[in-house]
Amino acid sequence: MKKTLFILILLLTTAPSFAQQGVTVNGNTISSREIAPVWIGCEGTEKEKKECFNQQLVAHMKQHYKFPKDASGNYIRGKAVVSFNINEEGKVDILKVEGPKQALNEEAKRIISLIPKMKPGERAGKPISVKYTTPFTF
Repeated sequence: MKKTLFILILLLTTAPSFAQQGVTVNGNTISSREIAPVWIGCEGTEKEKKECFNQQLVAHMKQHYKFPKDASGNYIRGKAVVSFNINEEGKVDILKVEGPKQALNEEAKRIISLIPKMKPGERAGKPISVKYTTPFTF
C-alpha cells in the first residue's frame, strides 16, 4: 500500500505541465511548444515519452531506494522533498532538499543525483532547463 501511495504521489507531483508559450517578434506573437525531457530509451508520441519518463523515474527510485538507519540500526522514518532541474545538457541539478531529518534529505538527494543523463527539454527547438519536485516518504 505504501509503495502504491508513493508511486501515485510521485506521478502527480513530477509530471510538469507544458503550455503554449508566446514569443513576441516585431509585434507579432509566435507560439512555440515546450517539450519535456526524454529519458534515454523512451520513444513514441510526446504523451508516450512523458509516460515513459514517469515509469523510468519510478523504476529508478525503486532500484536505488534505501531506508536510512540511525546509530541503533533502526529505520529512520519521515519525509523529504527534492526540487531539481533537468538542465540544458540533460543532467540533473539539485536545487533544494527539504525535510526535518538530515539522513532522509541526504538519501533523497543521493537517489535523484543518480538519474542518468537524458535528452533535455526544448522550447522553439532550443534546450531548456525543466524543474521537477519529488516527494519521498521513508
